[in-house]
Amino acid sequence: MRDRARPSAQITVVEASACHLCDEAKATLAELSKDHPIVVEIVDATSPDGRALVARHRPALAPLVLLDGEFFSSGRLPRRKLERTLTALGARVPAVH
Repeated sequence: MRDRARPSAQITVVEASACHLCDEAKATLAELSKDHPIVVEIVDATSPDGRALVARHRPALAPLVLLDGEFFSSGRLPRRKLERTLTALGARVPAVH
């Protein structure tokens, strides 16, 4: 049977300087990457790309988190919601036996 595992989910974190919620989001994503094939891109909010993303999505708080290019959250990253979403997308790392 062919493996139909979903390719890695692309998660973009637009972070601000001295942002503890940004640090928490990065730590959470590092933990989630153990069970889900995710690719995380960190973008500084003051960079040209970061400013464009902030202007487009207008987050209330940092960090702005995008999942496959779409708004997912701003402020504290909702870990359980992200886990459920990744599982629903089928983005699971196969267990090694």
